[in-house]
Amino acid sequence: MSFETMTDMLTFNQQGLIPAIVQDYQNGEVLMLAYMNKESLRRTMETGLTWFWSRSRQKLWQKGETSGHIQKVKEILYDCDADTLLIKAEQTGPACHTGERSCFYRTFFSP
Repeated sequence: MSFETMTDMLTFNQQGLIPAIVQDYQNGEVLMLAYMNKESLRRTMETGLTWFWSRSRQKLWQKGETSGHIQKVKEILYDCDADTLLIKAEQTGPACHTGERSCFYRTFFSP
């Protein structure tokens, strides 16, 4: 199946982006959430490393390009509405720019 055929199955928003949740492939821990466009998804599939679209900087970026904390892709899944990706990856070092293992390290509510 061609890349174009595959991406035609997905629903990108008006800005051409789709949310991508990155999860540790071994233990299921949610590491981060970022956004992908078709080019970052293509680069991710070609290199086996995660690439995203920075909404603030308006450019492509490879996870770990400056920190060395890369994500090796093990599998990419999409949800039932085809509007969110789940990337199972092997994380090298912390996933969060704060130095935390996961970007989800703060509790908002716990009953």
